[in-house]
Amino acid sequence: MPRKSLPRIEAVSPADAPLTLLVRWRGGEESLVDVSGPIETFRVYAPLRASLLFRQARVGDEGTDVVWTNEIDMSADMLWRLAQEQSGATMTAAAFEAWRERKAYTLDSAARALGLSRRTVAYYEQGEKPIPRVVALAAQALEMR
Repeated sequence: MPRKSLPRIEAVSPADAPLTLLVRWRGGEESLVDVSGPIETFRVYAPLRASLLFRQARVGDEGTDVVWTNEIDMSADMLWRLAQEQSGATMTAAAFEAWRERKAYTLDSAARALGLSRRTVAYYEQGEKPIPRVVALAAQALEMR
């Protein structure tokens, strides 16, 4: 089985839009990532709502995260997932839930339709796990039926 390569950050800077980062990944790809969702949702990120601290974003050790203070950081994995969702490469948890509701699927029937376990469908819908591109594509195909 091939080993999964974890995303690594080469450079980061605050973008012009509020609570948005410009991230350059190893390999040269760049993403504009709106991090307002986690910052507005989680108490640990509350200090970042002040633009002065947010603008102090820097790359952490080994490129595995973005760091603001010793207590506040955001993992490269989370930023990569947000970048993929925001670019349309995969689905957000809210879009997945909306798809299931439009199709009038229960968790069980959505799991059967996608060939997944009920638990996995629940994880995707709650945002506890990122939705793989293949699942997003399968949901789009089922939408067209």
